[in-house]
Amino acid sequence: MPDDVVAVRAAAEEESAFSHPAVEPDATAAYGDHPDQLIDFYAPRGATGSVPLVVVLHGGAWRAPYDRRHITPFAGFLARRGFAVANVEYRRGADVDGEGAGAGVGAVAGRWPDTFDDVAAALDALPALARQALPQADARRTVLTGHSAGGHLALWAASRHVLPVGAPWRVDGPPPLRGVVALAPIADFEVADKLAVCGGAARQLLGGDAHFGGRRPYADPALLLPTGIATTLVQGRTDLVVPEAVAESYADAAAKAGEVVGLTLLEDVGHFPLIDPVADACAVVVEEIAQLAW
Repeated sequence: MPDDVVAVRAAAEEESAFSHPAVEPDATAAYGDHPDQLIDFYAPRGATGSVPLVVVLHGGAWRAPYDRRHITPFAGFLARRGFAVANVEYRRGADVDGEGAGAGVGAVAGRWPDTFDDVAAALDALPALARQALPQADARRTVLTGHSAGGHLALWAASRHVLPVGAPWRVDGPPPLRGVVALAPIADFEVADKLAVCGGAARQLLGGDAHFGGRRPYADPALLLPTGIATTLVQGRTDLVVPEAVAESYADAAAKAGEVVGLTLLEDVGHFPLIDPVADACAVVVEEIAQLAW
């Protein structure tokens, strides 16, 4: 497909994904004192008895202007398909004063170590918070999903037990997950950096040039394998934001580590249909989640 056609299609896909009104949660709970340390909960629609819990980590290149609200239509879609849903917020990029970056300042990707602190804390607090907010949620059937930068965080959260010894987020054993479904994830920092994905966001997330190499073993999913957690990547083949090569590199790294990672490649699909409730690609995502959850 010609590049100009792909670009036009990508713009239309993004416009569609962001055209939906935000879906308000049924409950919100804090997992810390910072205003961004929140989890929104969506109760399953039309379901009886206990149901799987899907934990959603939004994307946006770990940058402050992109918060969890843009993925609430996807969270609502999952709830309408019978899942209990937890939509996690976390601290993102900082401005020169160390607070959330504003449009006039320019957003930096992520905060070290705050972004990782928050995801770890949210996942640790989630079982108790979910029991209160969503009593029908079965924590034994938890699937972690995330889009783009959130896909990276989902893969990272599932690998905390293989972090280097001494890492503050390391846990003793695998997290109690049915699996991970990572959507167009920034899954290999070396490849993402070479491709300048999201304007070099991975390098920014780790603190810039001085820290990129030293911090990668603590943050790069491609270096945190094998996890022993069932993992599927869903990737559009015409994704201009996080190209297919990033997901393929992670899958190759997993294979070299002795782990089989599913890689679902969708023809003529870009970055945003994966979280767009009206797109066929989003239905594929839900099916991948259901295969692990049920």
